[in-house]
Amino acid sequence: MSTEETDQPENGDEEEDEDIQYFVRIGQTDLDGTVSVERALLGMNGIGRRAARHIAAAAGVSRTATFGRLDEATIDEIVSLVTGFAEEVPDWMANRPTDFYTGETEHIVGNDLELSRQQDVNRMQMIDSYKGVRHQRGQKVRGQRTRSTGRSEGTVGVNVEAIQEQFEEEEEA
Repeated sequence: MSTEETDQPENGDEEEDEDIQYFVRIGQTDLDGTVSVERALLGMNGIGRRAARHIAAAAGVSRTATFGRLDEATIDEIVSLVTGFAEEVPDWMANRPTDFYTGETEHIVGNDLELSRQQDVNRMQMIDSYKGVRHQRGQKVRGQRTRSTGRSEGTVGVNVEAIQEQFEEEEEA
């Protein structure tokens, strides 16, 4: 085998590695470019599986295509679909169907989602609504059971080991 053959890598592998974008930035979020379009969009707050599939279909891209190998025009189209998602879908599919202050349908993504959620919780606490009081106390808010779950204290049930030790001490005495 000559040295020329070992020094040159296969052209196919080198070209594939060169034209992949490892990070794609949408808003304030870096998405992984080495995974499929659907999986990459799932890494963004506010975009679930159904929304990711809808965005991929609206962009005319296979949801299993590698996200970093798409051309710039397609990535820009996906970015515009993510930012304008509320206009593209019915109201029930948006994560904020009627905003409290504006009354409009919005779909919030990225860091804005956590910020608006925290503002909603603070508003409920300020007006002393039932849900706000439950948030203040650190209790379950959506009607879940609290009798047997959600306890922050130690074990409530029977401590078998302590009873056995106490029983053994009584037998020895």
